[in-house]
Amino acid sequence: MASVASTAKVELKGVKKRFGNKVVLDGLDLVIERGQSLVVIGGSGTGKSVMIKCVLGILRPDAGEIFVDGQEVTRLGGRARDAYLRKFGMLFQGAALFDSLPVWENVAFGLIQGRGMGRRQARDIAFEKLAKVGLGPDVGELSPSELSGGMQKRVGLARAIAADPEIIFFDEPTTGLDPIMSDVINDLIVATRSTGTTALSITHDLISARKIADRIAMLYKGKIIWDGPTAEIDHSGNPYVDQFIHGRAVGPIQMEVKA
Repeated sequence: MASVASTAKVELKGVKKRFGNKVVLDGLDLVIERGQSLVVIGGSGTGKSVMIKCVLGILRPDAGEIFVDGQEVTRLGGRARDAYLRKFGMLFQGAALFDSLPVWENVAFGLIQGRGMGRRQARDIAFEKLAKVGLGPDVGELSPSELSGGMQKRVGLARAIAADPEIIFFDEPTTGLDPIMSDVINDLIVATRSTGTTALSITHDLISARKIADRIAMLYKGKIIWDGPTAEIDHSGNPYVDQFIHGRAVGPIQMEVKA
């Protein structure tokens, strides 16, 4: 059986990040194996988005190491960083589409601006990816403002997979969607992983987490306090996890309420 080290696509070791006096990540350790879908759960403000930004190099950790394909990446710059970022696709929480561009050009943005691909080829790929998320060619010519929230999420997903990335980050993929559209997005996320893509998702939506994850990890006070197969989360034996997944006000997690 291969060791975790030999299969790790992404690994964070002792990652710390603080803003002023506020400690956000406090020695975070996390491993995502190649081709795995890991979902990180946790309350608002626990550092989930900061963790992703550290992996992408948007923020630099104060301490610790981040490895992708065995390469330490926290101090990459220039062309090495550009090449590194080509490994990633990202579905942002609010879809983050450019209203000034038609839908197809939103999907193709990274291909044209990031990779210098010709517009005709990029347009063909954009329509191919839109079809993969169930959107027809007529949608490609629309403005993002003409789309529903669910359609915008699907466009965001098409953009995330446009360059066939090795790793995709999903930031609260079902936030703001009704239960049926949330399930549509979950199914699409599962489908995007059929080629062996590695996925890291952060979400509050336990229904979504159960559907898209091979493994679930819980982040609390800057550290991973539980990590295991999705099927085991209901029997974690961890009182913090148990309180969170059942949405109980009473338990070891105390919400700060300002008077």
